[in-house]
Amino acid sequence: MDAAFTAEQDEIRRTLREILGKRCGPDEVKAAVRTAAGYDPELWQQLSRQLGLPGIAVAEEYGGVGCGPADLALACEETGRALLPSPLLATAALCAPLIAALGTAAQRSALLPPLASGGLTAALAVPGPALATALALTGEDAAGQWSGGGRAGGVQARAGAAGDGWRLYGEAAQVLDGHSASLLLVAAHTGGFARSRTLLFLVREDAPGLVRARQTVLDETRPQARIQLRDVPAELLGASEGEGEGEEGADVPGALAATGRTASAVLAAEAVGAAGQALARTVEYVRQREQFGRAIGSFQAVKHRLADLYVQVQAARSAAYYAAWDPDQGGLALAQGLEALRLTAGEAIQLHGGIGFTWEHDAHLYFKRAASDELLFGPVHRLRAHAADRAGLFAPAAAPAAAPEPADAAPPAPASSAAAPAASPPAQEKVAV
Repeated sequence: MDAAFTAEQDEIRRTLREILGKRCGPDEVKAAVRTAAGYDPELWQQLSRQLGLPGIAVAEEYGGVGCGPADLALACEETGRALLPSPLLATAALCAPLIAALGTAAQRSALLPPLASGGLTAALAVPGPALATALALTGEDAAGQWSGGGRAGGVQARAGAAGDGWRLYGEAAQVLDGHSASLLLVAAHTGGFARSRTLLFLVREDAPGLVRARQTVLDETRPQARIQLRDVPAELLGASEGEGEGEEGADVPGALAATGRTASAVLAAEAVGAAGQALARTVEYVRQREQFGRAIGSFQAVKHRLADLYVQVQAARSAAYYAAWDPDQGGLALAQGLEALRLTAGEAIQLHGGIGFTWEHDAHLYFKRAASDELLFGPVHRLRAHAADRAGLFAPAAAPAAAPEPADAAPPAPASSAAAPAASPPAQEKVAV
């Protein structure tokens, strides 16, 4: 593994940090999340046009930059530093890879270019609080029980008459950017209980019967929505018009798991960026805040706490960079990143003293991001447990093979042989009656 960054990667990071430093301070973040869209559309268009941010990992033939997941992860480290509210995660890390993996040639040609240019935003809608399960971050569920399992609940799909397409009905909550996305990628069950399987469907924002409502959430920089589908027309991802139920062999769970591995590496880098910035802000504060006639950062106890945080953040950064190179390690890197962000944000509140405990303080932006991400994509112990299961760390040990008997060994005497001595009774049975 070559951990050195290329000149292009360094330039992307430098330019992105410069833009976000000017346009995405804490006050700008708080103002943007309270708008109807939940982010600054002008800043999003600037990042899309100037850096091609949503198309970094999209192939050049579809109008993207043609880089890989590692470049997207490095860019998201910078967006994490600023806690940038934007459709980047839902559009570029979740929906675009699924469309590229499962979509037909016509669907890829129609959807990927506007997604890469930032003109179209997308959101992945899965029923209930099951995003981590759907992406196989905390467990495998090839049967797709998280999407309803063919029973009541979740989102159900039924095929209409010949050439009439599909209709969706049901509900999905906690959909990232679901209130503002122009395109919804909805996971739904079809085939009833006997032949149930999970498929992905494309739903446009103006589809009749679609009801969307923004939810009140802990972390406003991660806006979420409740999606209701009331007999909504939809297009099956991976099938052209008139193909009925589409491709029976489409590996939707496999595509979701592959997307989850890449998304976990991106999320790990984003968490590391946020943790690093929270630590930097705390170090700056303890250098200036004086108590007993000296800066509180000069006290040994404070130095020790900050040194422990620095080690934690650097370890998480190393894990995130390794996962960017090898997304199969994304689960462990995400666990490390979320833990580092939670610990750093908590210590930031403590070390900021009385002002740190006020809900309006900037330190709480990082604390709420840490808590929200762990609720959406974790928790940390389940991320680690699933990674351990995939690696086979706790597989049951095989029983030792029986030793072969020597070829010239005499066969055991039969139990009924008169020559066989009588077995002596157990000690506890030698009692006088």
